[in-house]
Amino acid sequence: MSTKDWIEKDFYKVLGVSKTAEADEIKKAYRKLARQYHPDSNAGDTKAEAKFKEVSEAYDVVGDPKKRKEYDEARRLFGSGGFRMPSGSGQGGGFDFNVGDLFNRGGQGGGSGLGDILGGMFGGGGRTTTTTTARPRRGQDIETEATIEFAEAVNGVTVGLRMTSDAPCPTCRGTGAKYGTVPKVCLKCEGTGMQTSVQGGVFAMTEPCTECKGRGLVVDQPCETCHGSGRGQSSKTMQVRIPAGVQDGQRIRLKGKGAAGERGGPAGDLYVTVHVKPHRIFGRQGEHLTLSVPVSFTEAALGAEIKVPTLDGLPVTVRIPAGTANGSKLRVRGKGSVRRDGTKGDLMLTLEVQVPHELTDEQKEKLQEFNSASDQPDLRAGLFGSS
Repeated sequence: MSTKDWIEKDFYKVLGVSKTAEADEIKKAYRKLARQYHPDSNAGDTKAEAKFKEVSEAYDVVGDPKKRKEYDEARRLFGSGGFRMPSGSGQGGGFDFNVGDLFNRGGQGGGSGLGDILGGMFGGGGRTTTTTTARPRRGQDIETEATIEFAEAVNGVTVGLRMTSDAPCPTCRGTGAKYGTVPKVCLKCEGTGMQTSVQGGVFAMTEPCTECKGRGLVVDQPCETCHGSGRGQSSKTMQVRIPAGVQDGQRIRLKGKGAAGERGGPAGDLYVTVHVKPHRIFGRQGEHLTLSVPVSFTEAALGAEIKVPTLDGLPVTVRIPAGTANGSKLRVRGKGSVRRDGTKGDLMLTLEVQVPHELTDEQKEKLQEFNSASDQPDLRAGLFGSS
């Protein structure tokens, strides 16, 4: 992508957020769109694939605080199609300046130029000429998703993920040249991959070389597989460890597990968004598991010892104190989710006292005797007191 294209693209519009959106809002919008247009969910849909790449490109810029600052500053200066400079009082309504000084980093005066604004995004700075070779390029980050069971989220699990990403062409090993030939240094950009053009005789724009497409190399006989690009599609199955205690919707970063870099550059990162299936009876509150336990009226009134299940399958015995009220909480230590330090949280029990819907004549008689013998005060007397 050229510098001009980068400036003119509205990445905020692509993500559907405002220019003043907070980082969390941008991340939330990106995740929603990435899920919607992910190639795994839209097999064979080229439009969805293109949209996924566009969304990923936008988030790569505005999702990074440093890149976002550079992007906003560049659009502020150049967004209207040219450099915004104040009109002068001299001849011609302007003032003299050196375009080279504008783009060079740290001229003779030691200051930084506009190349510092654009250089961070395009890897080559704002220098107009150079004879150095093209820099290594970092591989792209990859986004994917994994759905796991409740118990796997609590205890941790290793899952196999099939990944499809951009990688060096397997035929030419990334050179772009036909087998038996080698690429040559591009004469137009002298191997830098960047070229500078002057627009309107005033403003200089540095962008990827049109001859080598930013690679810094050209091939006389292109590879028949990648047609000279040096890139191809790589599909592989990767074993990914999901740590114990992961939460539903949590995003895990695996450094260096993304797409391979170019010219010896480092690989990108892999981001896995984890979805956790709900459990039939257990819930979670941070590091603790939760469980609702039904108990009978007599167990709550008289007290009892009952068995309750745990996530590991081994039941435990808990003591219900006499006179336990509905909604009371009990704690079973060490039967919760695994913490980062390897210890476990607790199992939190909520007691639900069950009142029988149907009674036999004998049961009714016994309860009437209990009611008469208990001689309890009026439980609702306080409702009718003076206001």
